[in-house]
Amino acid sequence: MEQVFEQKLMQAAQAVEAQVDAELNRLEKLTEEDMEKIRSQRLESLKQEHKKRQEWMANGHGEYEDLPSEKELFDTTKKSERIVCHFYRDSTMRCKIVDKHLDILARKHIEAKFVKLNVDRAPFITERLHIKTLPTIALLIDNIVKDKIIGFTDLGNHDDFSTEMLEWRLGRGGAIDYKGDLSSPPDDNDKKKKINLLGKKPKTIRNGMGGDDDDDDD
Repeated sequence: MEQVFEQKLMQAAQAVEAQVDAELNRLEKLTEEDMEKIRSQRLESLKQEHKKRQEWMANGHGEYEDLPSEKELFDTTKKSERIVCHFYRDSTMRCKIVDKHLDILARKHIEAKFVKLNVDRAPFITERLHIKTLPTIALLIDNIVKDKIIGFTDLGNHDDFSTEMLEWRLGRGGAIDYKGDLSSPPDDNDKKKKINLLGKKPKTIRNGMGGDDDDDDD
């Protein structure tokens, strides 16, 4: 068994070495004209990235904004391609947990616009998007709701999920540029099962759409 393992390890090392050799040979054959072309392409790419970042910052990216009404959300969709919108209510404790994480992620991922909207100030869009559970995070891409994170079920189903866990979930929804492994949640590395000390059900909104109000945080 050990011999088979050593053989596979040697084969993998040889394959990597062959790839390195091939890349070195390719680089050695590059002419000065080729190198200049690569430099020009890289410079143009950096210029475009810088221009995009400037546009994002001008549109308020990099901060977590509390929108005064649903009209501002419609206006935001005209300026930003990717939007992370947290539908909340002040009296719902779990919404405050989401706020803490989104405030961190808004500064880290300026490629998306992070906003929050109080459901009591947005009756039309709340009904339109069938928002019945709080917190709900809607992921909008090109003015279309591509995904929703409802409650904490997708985040480990407990209140003390990590910022990295929410970041991974936003990446899965395409709302941000996630650099890690999208196939596996980061909190899977923690083998200890976390206990939800509150033991409460996800909060739901009483909004005339058949949902029961479970807002008992007060």
